[in-house]
Amino acid sequence: MLTRKFGLAVVGFIIGSLLDQYNRQTASAKGEQARRTYSGGNDDPFSYYRRQSARFDIQTMLMALSAAVMNADGKILKAELDYVKQFFNQQFGPNFTKEHLQTLKYFLDSGNIPLQEICSDIRMRMPSEVRVQLIHYLFGIAKADGDVSVVEMNTIQRIATMLGVPGVEFESVKNMFYRNVDSDYKILGIESTATDDEVKKAYRKMAISFHPDKVAQMGEEYQKGAKEKFQQIQDAYEAIKKRRGFK
Repeated sequence: MLTRKFGLAVVGFIIGSLLDQYNRQTASAKGEQARRTYSGGNDDPFSYYRRQSARFDIQTMLMALSAAVMNADGKILKAELDYVKQFFNQQFGPNFTKEHLQTLKYFLDSGNIPLQEICSDIRMRMPSEVRVQLIHYLFGIAKADGDVSVVEMNTIQRIATMLGVPGVEFESVKNMFYRNVDSDYKILGIESTATDDEVKKAYRKMAISFHPDKVAQMGEEYQKGAKEKFQQIQDAYEAIKKRRGFK
């Protein structure tokens, strides 16, 4: 397993390599793609994913996960679609094309996304820090309409489990979007019964683990998500300090 330190060092290389591969393969496969990208024909979702991911790699995987969350509550909303388009435009720039939206449409229409296969691929290709940021992105889709429903949360939790995201880290991200009375504690990965010293220790650990520098080599949207998470860790700690009256 890649350590966090080594994983961070190769994140930029992984994403860059995938995009380089995409550019090379798109040119040679353009004619074939025009015939087969989205025909609405007999391709089953599993075969479609394997064929598409050979060309689009990371974009196809993210489109499939996006579709799973968008479909979770049975409503595909414009706000969710706009959120996905904005993310991909900012993350991939000119490498994001209308063909990727056709890929998203395929997965939205299929109703049978091979999540286990996709998540296994992602676990092999991406270090832990990036997988946690993917969960942040998926919660962003669910929250695009102003509210994260229970079924959306359950879908994202299932994806997080298949991605190998630790439960504490999932709870931390979840409580940034799906808040309750204990959310400040959950963001720090602790219970409300924790001592003041345990609160301080948890804060220091989370602040180090999720500092924006950890994803400095990633695209703008990953960095934005990391900054939002770091700020919410700060806010949660300050709220607990104020509530308990310690410095």
